Amino acid sequence: MQYQKLINENIKKLRIKNGLTQEEFSEKVGLSIVGLSNIERNRYQPTSDTIDKICKYFKISPLELLLTSKSTQEGLVKNINALLSDCSTQKLRQIYEIIKIIKK
Repeated sequence: MQYQKLINENIKKLRIKNGLTQEEFSEKVGLSIVGLSNIERNRYQPTSDTIDKICKYFKISPLELLLTSKSTQEGLVKNINALLSDCSTQKLRQIYEIIKIIKK
């Protein structure tokens, strides 16, 4: 799933942006250094509890972990495609109808 990789990459970006080492950050959110390293290298997916702790620490919503720092149209389209890549046809139809309504 593409969105899991995006979440993991954004966790690493947030940690680095805030000047935290893996050791410092893992201590603050209650992870082992190895666990955090595995998340950042996309070898392990964080649990919902871990995501909640990370979001609480950075004062962001879980949705923000799915966004890239790019605010360009290209970046947004990439994020949307990543989220849609594993949706069922029925789900895609529903999303399409919602988009049509929003664009009006």
